[in-house]
Amino acid sequence: MKSFKFKQFEIRQSKDVFRVGTDGVLLGALANIESAFRVLEVGTGTGLISLMLAQRNLHADFLGLDINADAVALTRLNFENAPFSARLKNLYQDFKTFETEEKYDLIVSNPPYFEESGSDKDKIARQTVELNFKQLIAQSAGFLSEDGSLSVIIPVEGGEVFVSMAEDCNLFLNRKVNIKGIENAKTKRLVLEFSPTEKKLLESEFIIEKSPRIYSDQYLELTKEFHIFKKEARG
Repeated sequence: MKSFKFKQFEIRQSKDVFRVGTDGVLLGALANIESAFRVLEVGTGTGLISLMLAQRNLHADFLGLDINADAVALTRLNFENAPFSARLKNLYQDFKTFETEEKYDLIVSNPPYFEESGSDKDKIARQTVELNFKQLIAQSAGFLSEDGSLSVIIPVEGGEVFVSMAEDCNLFLNRKVNIKGIENAKTKRLVLEFSPTEKKLLESEFIIEKSPRIYSDQYLELTKEFHIFKKEARG
C-alpha cells in the first residue's frame, strides 16, 4: 500500500491497519494541544494523530497505545522516521488494563464506534469489540492532570451518550466542534473535549467541502501545514 505523504512526515500504511482518514486528520489538526506537555493517544493506528500533534507542539512528549500488534509495528516505523521521533513512543497495550502513575495533559482518541457486527474489516479499529465509549472515558478520567483534557472525534449520533457518560465520570464538555461533510448538510462528526473542571462551552461549526470534492477554505486553512494538495481539488 502506498505511503501517505504530509509536509513534514510520511505515513506508511498497511492493509491490516486502519488507514489515514479524514477523521484522524481533523482530530490531529483540531485537538487543543497548545499547553500540553504529556500526551497519551489511545488507539494509534498508523500514528497519524500523534505525529500531527507533535508537529503542532514542539515541547510535548507522546505515548501511544494500541492493542493491534500490526498497528504498533507500523506506528513505530512511522514514529522512527519522523523528524520529531525523540518525543514519540508507543506500546503494544490494552488501554483497559493500562497502568501508570503519569498524569496526562491531553488524552486523544479516534475510538471505535460501530457496534460489533459480522464484518471483519478493520474490526478492532472500527467496532467496539475491544474498547467502548464507557471504558475509554472511565480509564481516561483517572489519567488526566488537573487541567488536562480528553479529546475525541465520534459520529454525531453518539454525542449525547458520550457526554452523559463523561459527566458520570466527572468529565465536563468544554468544547464542541460540529463537523459537516459539505455546506448545508447535517452534522456528521463531533470533536468533543472534556476536562475535570466545568467551563463555559465553546461551540463551533466546521465544513470539510464547499462542493463535491472541493475542499472548503476552512479545511484548507486548518490543514495547510500538513497536507500536500492543490487548492482547487482534493488530494
